[in-house]
Amino acid sequence: MKKKILFILFISGCFLTGSNAQSIAVKSNLLYDATSTLNMGVELGLSRQWTLDVPLNYNPWKPGNGRRLRHWGIQPEARYWFCERFNRTFVGLHGHYADFNVGGFPDWGFISKNMQDNRYQGYLYGGGISIGHSWILKKRWSLEASLGIGYAHIVYDKYPCAECGTKLKSGRRNYFGPTKASISLIYIIK
Repeated sequence: MKKKILFILFISGCFLTGSNAQSIAVKSNLLYDATSTLNMGVELGLSRQWTLDVPLNYNPWKPGNGRRLRHWGIQPEARYWFCERFNRTFVGLHGHYADFNVGGFPDWGFISKNMQDNRYQGYLYGGGISIGHSWILKKRWSLEASLGIGYAHIVYDKYPCAECGTKLKSGRRNYFGPTKASISLIYIIK
């Protein structure tokens, strides 16, 4: 009985929020910010329960110690919101494309020896599915978390170090696994 009452309250909460749903938001992924990656996203309301999220990211920096984390990427996503757009839980279908020049990472325990000792330069593309939730903080501010899994086809050249120009090999790899992680601060424009 308690489960039925909670479900009815959840559904009622979705429909009592009204039809004046937000239609445009800008956002920043705090996880990208933590790696000093410049990023900005725009999310557009398409209908009462559908939005299109288009995040862009760019990292032009060349940190010292032979490390590389240069990249740029885009990951557009169509989202279906179970209540109304920008409110509570959603599922999404995303595509992605990125150019990268990465390597020379420190040994943090979860980074492979290859990524510590080599540099990889190339591009990737693919797609996936995600799930997320948005919490309203104030009238125009929200916090959103999202995780996604999917596929990426990676085309790369491998180099022995961050500064070396001698290519060791070229390759292609198919990847299945996590393709998205975000904790975003959102400002609703209108």
